[in-house]
Amino acid sequence: MPAKTPIDPLQGPPLALAGRVVVMDEALTVIPHGVLYIAKGSIVGLEEASAPPPAGFEGVPVVNTGGTLYPGLIELHNHLPYNVLPLWNVPKKFTNRDQWSGTGDYQKLVSGPMQVVGKTPGLLPAVVRYVEARALLGGVTTSQGVQLFSNAGVRRFFRGIVRNVEQTDEAALPEAATRVADVEARDAKLFLARLLKQSCFLLHLSEGTDATARKHFLALQMSDGEWAISRQLAGIHCAALHPEDFDVLAQHQGAMVWSPMSNLLLYGQTADVKAAKSAGVRIGLGPDWSPSGSKNLLGELKVARLVSQAQGGIFTDAEIIAMATRSAASILQWQDALGTLEAGKRADVLVIAGQKSDPYAGLISASETSISLVMINGVARYGTPSLMQHLSAKSEKILVGGHSRMVYFEQTTADPDVEAISLSEAHERLTQALKTLPDLASELERPRPPAPAARLGPEPLVWSLALDEIQPTGIDLRPRLPLGARGAPTGPQRLMPLAKVPLSELVEPIALSPLTVADDGKFLDQIAAEANLPAFIKSGLKEFH
Repeated sequence: MPAKTPIDPLQGPPLALAGRVVVMDEALTVIPHGVLYIAKGSIVGLEEASAPPPAGFEGVPVVNTGGTLYPGLIELHNHLPYNVLPLWNVPKKFTNRDQWSGTGDYQKLVSGPMQVVGKTPGLLPAVVRYVEARALLGGVTTSQGVQLFSNAGVRRFFRGIVRNVEQTDEAALPEAATRVADVEARDAKLFLARLLKQSCFLLHLSEGTDATARKHFLALQMSDGEWAISRQLAGIHCAALHPEDFDVLAQHQGAMVWSPMSNLLLYGQTADVKAAKSAGVRIGLGPDWSPSGSKNLLGELKVARLVSQAQGGIFTDAEIIAMATRSAASILQWQDALGTLEAGKRADVLVIAGQKSDPYAGLISASETSISLVMINGVARYGTPSLMQHLSAKSEKILVGGHSRMVYFEQTTADPDVEAISLSEAHERLTQALKTLPDLASELERPRPPAPAARLGPEPLVWSLALDEIQPTGIDLRPRLPLGARGAPTGPQRLMPLAKVPLSELVEPIALSPLTVADDGKFLDQIAAEANLPAFIKSGLKEFH
């Protein structure tokens, strides 16, 4: 059972973790026998195991992990609420993202089910708990948030344990923007002005392979020949960009977030990362979401390596891991706080069992069952029972690929709606909900009687998931740029023709997506059946798993 008293990470006891330490600094330092000293959520020191401990750690027992320590993984692109859904069998090859998001098949299997889940009372905490656990079980310590909107036009984030790039409430971790206002999205100069006010802007850019997808990048060029691009811009996908476009992106210090699995599943090809690297573009990594992406960021590392190898070895293994650690932190402008295991930085740590393999190849080839520990802000959040018990975390017991593991979600700042629900309860609620989607949709469509006169007054707040481009939320914010497309329908407007069919007649029962590949006996078979995936991805993932 979870601890009765939630913890404050800044008040936790000092800790010392021993193992092989992969620092992930520019020098690619690896300490074969190192000890990481942690206090108040931060790394106080990193020493050789034979060296004396830092001041204040003389009596602290050293916990031998028996594994290899890495910085926690930072994913820069994920639509977290959708990670309850199974992989979509993509029906055809598309050339830009406007094509698939309005298809009937997508409505039935992706957007329709999420609308039902997002509006059904009691399911929101279950969604948050489940998708956060899915990130943890893949080694992720930083992701994006789960946003809600209310009938009063208010937005808020569910606060969880995994670090949220969109809401940190910490000056040392400036918050990234992920949505642009409608007015700013249609004027490059206004967009640039907005861009320069942020530390980082993560926005979908040129997702697809055709000229229509590319025009969203070209529209960033202003009438005076300058570009609405700065160091703050991190374009997600960039799959339609040409080599000369990456030159422009690099010249203006822009970055990109690569999601190769999702690109390959939907479009049969991904961004020209060879050209991006040659131009000097900073690259981060993100698994996108479960309907058309990797199960988690650990899986996306594998896909990145397979694509790199198929194109002659574009990246070293260390460079690929940097996309999910040091480079990702730099894109967020968090490089002083995260991304490497160095003194003064936050204690976000991932431990992989074993120390014999190459330290970089070992992480990329690791299975989910190889993860021994995930620590966020100095708190053990997930790991093997032995390590979790050593680190004083009273946790919920779970099985991952048949192996015993423990997860710990208690924290003083936890959202009250989420802290009360266990992972097992979230699993049970979501499994039942997805089995009964048509019934839940019918219940939502049933007319509600007017409130009794005695209860007239301010309408009570009702919260729903703020799902990207599925339904109007009362605020014209979008996760991508329709620059230069004045008058063209975007977001919910594009789905209005299909919305005439009641959801109760559209959706069908579906299965909850398992948390890991290790627990998903159908995943590799589904991957093998995907028409757009190249053979080297299908065979390569099978070998990895």
